[in-house]
Amino acid sequence: MPLNIPDKLPAIGLLRKENIFVIDNTKASHQDIRPLRLIILNLMPLKISTETDLLRLLSNTPLQVEIDFLKIKGHKHKNTSAEHMKTFYTTFDKISKNKYDGMIITGAPVEHLPFEDVTYWDQMKEILDWTVTNVTSSLFICWAAQASLFHFYGIPKYPLEKKMFGVFRHEVLDDKMPIFRGFDDEFFVPHSRHTEIRTEDILKIPELDIVSQSEDSGVNMLVAKNGRQIFITGHSEYSRETLNNEYQRDFEKGLPIDIPKNYFPGDDPTKQPIMRWRSAANLMFSNWLNYYVYQETPYNIEDIGKIDRLLLDYHWEGSGI
Repeated sequence: MPLNIPDKLPAIGLLRKENIFVIDNTKASHQDIRPLRLIILNLMPLKISTETDLLRLLSNTPLQVEIDFLKIKGHKHKNTSAEHMKTFYTTFDKISKNKYDGMIITGAPVEHLPFEDVTYWDQMKEILDWTVTNVTSSLFICWAAQASLFHFYGIPKYPLEKKMFGVFRHEVLDDKMPIFRGFDDEFFVPHSRHTEIRTEDILKIPELDIVSQSEDSGVNMLVAKNGRQIFITGHSEYSRETLNNEYQRDFEKGLPIDIPKNYFPGDDPTKQPIMRWRSAANLMFSNWLNYYVYQETPYNIEDIGKIDRLLLDYHWEGSGI
């Protein structure tokens, strides 16, 4: 897919070296088609790495996608330059009246805190509520999945005795779901988290379906029954070296950290990590874009948000009330 991303974004050069087709805003403006509009709320500390990882996976279909990046207003970004944030990111107050075909909200290094103690929790709640009426389909990753499940459905998170850290085997629970088109029965997903959600809490919510899980890392993916919310507890978007970088960072700081499971050959951190999840990650993101965004979003982007109203009207008419 030609990714339509901001001129001079650092990811452009990195992705072109991988033979991934990207076009900048200037070239895209001359193409007479209606691109999908996606917005990414990037809460990860290393903004450029996360941008590149996500854009790499969003490039795997023939659809043109226009990308905007969102930041939390007033939040200081220690690991990314102020110039980068000013050039490529916007704040919610500037886009709150916009409609988007899809949204991605990333993980964040705040899982040790109760949700209410996160400094930007009020902004997060406002953005989450906004997705219901302004976004066709939202993809919530890791902490964002936990936060949105708590906000929308009251599902709590629980601290783990030890960090869930490594690459784990998962099983598909419903192979007829479009998100799993082309998947094998089992697939791998990286995890890096200190908290979890539990099956018994999810089963109390009829609007949610658990669609993939792991014996080792637990629940991995949930889908709201209308397909407009997808929650992922792992990090399918991670590149080969991401877990290694996290391991080396904590090891050098003297923090308690185990070697990530099922990652290094022979658990030897001097060797190149084994990439086990690339094909499943590419399939998942392309399936999300195709089946949950492109095929569900209205041609007129301003009609996003009217979907729920139309479905509700249809329900009442069909009931004879």
